[in-house]
Amino acid sequence: MKRFKFTINGNKYETEILHIEDNVAEIEVNGTKYYVEVNKDIQPVKTPKLVRANVVPSTDSHPSVAKTSSPSAPKGAGSIKSPLPGVILEVNVKEGDVVKMGQRLLVLEAMKMENNIEADKAGKVTSVLKHKGDSVMEGDVLIVIGE
Repeated sequence: MKRFKFTINGNKYETEILHIEDNVAEIEVNGTKYYVEVNKDIQPVKTPKLVRANVVPSTDSHPSVAKTSSPSAPKGAGSIKSPLPGVILEVNVKEGDVVKMGQRLLVLEAMKMENNIEADKAGKVTSVLKHKGDSVMEGDVLIVIGE
């Protein structure tokens, strides 16, 4: 388990703790085994277990609400939100444009990186709320797509 070196009154001792059970420790001193009773209870050292909670992005309205509808479900209006705080570098659509799913709508600079923001649904752009040069925060609505 653990090794220790002691010098007592000029004598050198090499010790090793071999096993600990309850308050009795098996110790080897210079090759000789001894059983030592400790007056206080020895608690085994445990490495803490890291438990992470399930994280829901702050851009979601509620975790129980589905982000996308099923293919057969009627399509309604949807908003494209900023995934990160940043600055809009370019807007590739305008009001009235018809977009396809996966089409690049705008470019957002965040942490010195350019991020393409794409349409998560097909439809017509009903409003563009942010423009080139605008600063946005995480979760801000950038573009609204309707039918």
